[in-house]
Amino acid sequence: MTLAAGFMSLLDVSIVTVALPSMEASLGTTPSGVQWVVSGYALAFGLALVPAGRLGDAWGRRRMFFVSLTGFVVTSALCGAAPTLELLVLARLVQGFTAGMIGPQNSGLIQDLFRGAERGRAFGMFGATVGLSTAVGPVLGGVILALAGGPDGWRWVFYVNVPVGLVTLALAYRLLPRRRTDAAHAPKFARRLDLVGTALLGAGVLAVLLPMLEYDRFGRLWWLLLVAAALLAGFALWEVRVARRGVRPPLLDPRLLTSTPGYATGTALSLTYFIGFSGLWIVLAMFFQGGLGYTPLQSGLAVTSFAVGSAFSAGASGRLLARFGRRLTVYGLVAVVVGLAGTAAAVGIHTGPAAGWLAAGPLLLAGIGGGVVISPNITLTLSEVPVRMAGAAGGALQTGGRIGAAIGTALLAGVYYGTLEATGRDQGVAVVAAMLVAILFVLVALVIAIVETRQADARARLTT
Repeated sequence: MTLAAGFMSLLDVSIVTVALPSMEASLGTTPSGVQWVVSGYALAFGLALVPAGRLGDAWGRRRMFFVSLTGFVVTSALCGAAPTLELLVLARLVQGFTAGMIGPQNSGLIQDLFRGAERGRAFGMFGATVGLSTAVGPVLGGVILALAGGPDGWRWVFYVNVPVGLVTLALAYRLLPRRRTDAAHAPKFARRLDLVGTALLGAGVLAVLLPMLEYDRFGRLWWLLLVAAALLAGFALWEVRVARRGVRPPLLDPRLLTSTPGYATGTALSLTYFIGFSGLWIVLAMFFQGGLGYTPLQSGLAVTSFAVGSAFSAGASGRLLARFGRRLTVYGLVAVVVGLAGTAAAVGIHTGPAAGWLAAGPLLLAGIGGGVVISPNITLTLSEVPVRMAGAAGGALQTGGRIGAAIGTALLAGVYYGTLEATGRDQGVAVVAAMLVAILFVLVALVIAIVETRQADARARLTT
């Protein structure tokens, strides 16, 4: 039932993408305005993860799970009822924060309740949930919009969380164990949150996002990227200072990056992969609906092959991981790059109604590759983390992915719309330009995976 809650919270990143054109028409706003519905959620999600992991470590993960899921259900209803874009974005920010509180409780509960091979299988299921939720979001969103109908049908993308969330709360109350864990006896200083670090990280990422979301004003906002660099550098220095003083736990403990094998590279891989991966769905939804005239359902079905491929390979990733180790993520990323390149070629060459059919094969290959990237990376990255730091480590890892998702949706959409304006509304060139940016970031993730594979091999030789 905890994975069901995690699935819902992560699904809300991508399920909304096919509804953005409907929101734009219904609320009378601009493309850059509705992008905040996606990027704002992902940003708030990412910023909540590590503080929520600390709270779970200190106050108990079962308690935090109930608080966060209740908040998610309430804010989902508020999103569906929002009468204006401003109120919708505000509700999405709060919803994203409550969703981000759920994730670390999942990974922390796995660390608490499972050991050995069972923990590996549990993390495999958790990782598969992360990958599948993002992949099937556009399909489910299209189905919901087709069933709801009408100009306000997009509201049911949010309302559907309410009954599912209430059922999950009831099941969790009955089934989640009440056992006390080491986290319940955390020292008092662990209850003090790193608010300065959270503010610096949030402000830094926001300064990165603004020029990308306001793509038509990038020439006047580019200086915010310099501000972002300064804020993020300040965040890194502050975290080192907090860790050295030992008065309170840092938002991102530098020891995780320096003394936990594979954690730094795994987190970097997650960040770069999600920049390319998450932004794809908003670009393809805009292309299929705005460029080719697809309905939301047709737009969702056009990327179904990715979800099918991801479901197939994610289910097998737990068995394959024991055999291939980190090499599995390398093979998966190669397949993603080839599949996305084929998709870009298909939609760039043929911008008629058949483009969705032509993209199905390459998207299937990309989905198969994606299914063996996310789950194995989570398992391998967290495998050496001490249990006492489980919540914070899981939260920091997911923070990388969620911040990557926020940057990716803003960046790729900005490239898409910017290219449209520069080329006189050439949809084919715009979608190819955005997909090439996505491929670039997946290639960076591939390089990181290759480096980590070699480092893991070197560590294995030293222990034999």
